[in-house]
Amino acid sequence: MKTVVFWSWIGLICWLSVACSGRQSAGGEANVDLPVIKERGELVVLTANSSTSYFNYRGEPMGFQYELAQQFVHSLGLKMKLKVVNNPSEMVRCLLEGKGDLIAYNLDITQAWKDSLIYCGEENITHQVVVQRRGRDAVKDVTQLIDKDVYVSPGKYYERLVHLNEELGGGIRIHLVDADSLSTEDLITQVAEGKIDYTVATNEVAKINRTYYSNLDIRLVVSFDQRASWAVRKTSPLLAQAADKWHKENINSPEFKASARRYFELNKQPVHGSILSVKDGKISHYDDLFRKYAKEIGWDWRLLAALVYTESNFNPDVVSWAGAKGLMQLMPVTAHAMGIPRGKEQDPEESIKGGVKYIAQLQNIFRKVDDKDEQVKFVLAAYNAGAGHITDAMALAKKYGKDPYRWEHHVDHYILLKSNEEYYQDPVCKNGYFRGTETYNFVRDVMGRADLYKKKIKR
Repeated sequence: MKTVVFWSWIGLICWLSVACSGRQSAGGEANVDLPVIKERGELVVLTANSSTSYFNYRGEPMGFQYELAQQFVHSLGLKMKLKVVNNPSEMVRCLLEGKGDLIAYNLDITQAWKDSLIYCGEENITHQVVVQRRGRDAVKDVTQLIDKDVYVSPGKYYERLVHLNEELGGGIRIHLVDADSLSTEDLITQVAEGKIDYTVATNEVAKINRTYYSNLDIRLVVSFDQRASWAVRKTSPLLAQAADKWHKENINSPEFKASARRYFELNKQPVHGSILSVKDGKISHYDDLFRKYAKEIGWDWRLLAALVYTESNFNPDVVSWAGAKGLMQLMPVTAHAMGIPRGKEQDPEESIKGGVKYIAQLQNIFRKVDDKDEQVKFVLAAYNAGAGHITDAMALAKKYGKDPYRWEHHVDHYILLKSNEEYYQDPVCKNGYFRGTETYNFVRDVMGRADLYKKKIKR
């Protein structure tokens, strides 16, 4: 995962993501309950950027908690206003100050907060698990971690490992990584790629990452259970009752199940395979369309073919986990903004025509990247991630002394770091959390495949 439409959409996302330290919600009172909220017509929802709660993907808001909150608010006949804050403590503060009505986030249930909050909705049980690769050598008991190297970020994972090591009498080799350069999800990626053998994450984060890497084993629990749920103020008992009722009635609904499946079950890394033999002088059944439309953006048609292969494996019927459709895997809002008629998203020519129109608008957004070869990399990255995350990475590169108009070893370094709180919460970032590994690999894969096509098939 259009200039006017695109930037209007980016503006909407930025509006959704106003931190609670800014404007207050309508009313701004700390003692309102559901009747007042219904009269207002708007429910202000507080959440945080993360792979499990809320993030911006290809220009569209996504996240499991975000989708559940949408469904709940819709059931009340209200509009939802989303406020994204940095951490649970800030969420609670904003809620108690009347700058939000509902925390839609897996907020830990603690004695300290019970005096001022009503926990509501579905109660989730979270715990920490060892993330390792599947196979015969996978550890099945915590005692087997003795003499093993486990890599973790500072904070709760490190603290739990230290306590576990003390309980076992020592022997676990705990490696504390630099949190500024490696996030928990980065460590999980390293486990999947065989660079390290073990790390620790919550079961929820581990489950999401297993949809990217099918070789992960996340069964070994290393902590006590922690209860978590949504929350409202003590002065909003009717809103809490509504959330309880909605969760109870909808936990088995098609919409609820579809959201859970999208984030925790669907494979995020579709398998690619060759469609045609390149040596026969043909890349796909759509080569004539690539030749026709690549001219409109000044691209070599083989580069456009490489992008489409990477996106859809030349399968016009494929639908991604996020809802992107067609050969060029455009998200629904983007597809319609590019003029693709509803119901035609998977028509090959409509998809290519719309995708090329989108690329043309991305070229305009990144027109300050003077080198055309470099500009292609920025456009590919934005095509995969959405322009907002790439402009964030450019801003970070500039802030830290790198060239914001060069991709490799400059901006690509910071797109990788956008899954790390230290960076996506930086004031220069406007689009929050993003899993940059996919985009980093996407640019590399498309450019590499384009070079292969150029060698095999002459212009």
